[in-house]
Amino acid sequence: MVCDQTIPVLDLQAFQGDRAERQAFVEQVGQALENIGFFAITNHGVDADLIQKAYQVAQQFFELPDAVKQRYELPELHGQRGFTSFGKEHAKDHPFPDLKEFWHTGRSLPTGHPLTTIYPNNVSVAEVPEFDSVIAQLYGQLEACAATLLQACALYLGEPQTFLSDMIQDGDTILRLIHYPPVPPSAHPSSLRSAPHEDINLITLLCEATDDGLELFQRDGTWLPIRAMSGQIIVDSGDMLQQLTNGLLKSTTHRVVNPGANRDRRFSMPFFVHPRKEIDLTPLPSCLSRTGEQKFPPITAGDYLMQRLREIGLAG
Repeated sequence: MVCDQTIPVLDLQAFQGDRAERQAFVEQVGQALENIGFFAITNHGVDADLIQKAYQVAQQFFELPDAVKQRYELPELHGQRGFTSFGKEHAKDHPFPDLKEFWHTGRSLPTGHPLTTIYPNNVSVAEVPEFDSVIAQLYGQLEACAATLLQACALYLGEPQTFLSDMIQDGDTILRLIHYPPVPPSAHPSSLRSAPHEDINLITLLCEATDDGLELFQRDGTWLPIRAMSGQIIVDSGDMLQQLTNGLLKSTTHRVVNPGANRDRRFSMPFFVHPRKEIDLTPLPSCLSRTGEQKFPPITAGDYLMQRLREIGLAG
């Protein structure tokens, strides 16, 4: 246990341990997502040097002139690939824009793959030669980590081990590179780097950010800061997993607050793990037996995603 962190810290290697270690890890993951919706993991298998290299190439991109970056902002992609400019996205039901700009990389598919007609192609960054390869490597390592975590979640729910991880095979998963620049003097007083929101997807893996600022909303109505600590990946459950489990596993409201005096820009890299678009998110019978009456209507992952993209201003 890392004492300085404010949320549970779990060792992913325990899932590969003996039966008792494995079962304890499954229980810890499930309880963390059921009670607060967040935990941190160590020994996660994502290369630390690769994470730092990804931050380097991200910084190189965001330091390009605005006119260059805007060439990578393609309206027809609804922000799902490439660049989204500063102040474009806002939280659901929040009228003021977030104080950030970001980049999205999705799944790379081989020529002839049937999903090439559904998923947009990734956008290549000509000005940063290592950008594409570094981000693709990080995407692959994070997805492997996410699959393991979803296997633990499935076992906690009493489902077959690969029940949830099978859903993300060829899923619409997104790696987001975020730049929070220094807060401009013109920013509205109610604008935050990231206003209170819940994630849309199944789970999110957040590589160690370059500074603190992330906070989660607790049941007592207070905000709990989460530390950005070397060697840890922060994990939270999203709305799709909450829907699928009929509210058993919580999608917790969180935000990124504006920095104090003399604080500079911030970078972060959340990995939003999505199922394939046709996956049915109707609450599971196994979860209804633990939560009671069905709280959420039937919907597919694809329809759910588009509904939420409209709500946050990324789709018309």
